[in-house]
Amino acid sequence: MKQWRIGRGSKQVMSFSAIGVMNALVDIGVLNLLMLLFPTDDRIQLIAYNTISYTLAIVNSYFWNAKLTFPSKSIHDRRQVLLFLVQAVIALGVSNLVFYGALIAFDWMSFLPRYIERNISKGLAMFLSSASSFFMMKHLVFPRSKPDQESK
Repeated sequence: MKQWRIGRGSKQVMSFSAIGVMNALVDIGVLNLLMLLFPTDDRIQLIAYNTISYTLAIVNSYFWNAKLTFPSKSIHDRRQVLLFLVQAVIALGVSNLVFYGALIAFDWMSFLPRYIERNISKGLAMFLSSASSFFMMKHLVFPRSKPDQESK
């Protein structure tokens, strides 16, 4: 029985990771497009760009994770959508804090082109927010059993 849980968990991580790659393409693509179309050195504007790109990726994430990673646990009721939004806001906060912190760190030790520094900052932000998002979705948004099943 434990082997079944490990296998199922591995499939969830693999599915979540594949969807994460797709989300990363959306997230990085939109961020870079915004930086290309509207160049800036203003950190607040860069955080706004990060927020826009992250928001588009998180909408994509909800759709695909509900369909592929946690299909038996997605019920799309108000509670689940609200919990997803809560975890998304928390993960966005993690993303923006890490992105901002990395931008500041690169300002102190600026040795790479800004474009590269911003993409490294984005990569760090994506990694940490994705990890926090996975655990919140697994344990909060799409828990082991549906709320209706727990009471039966």
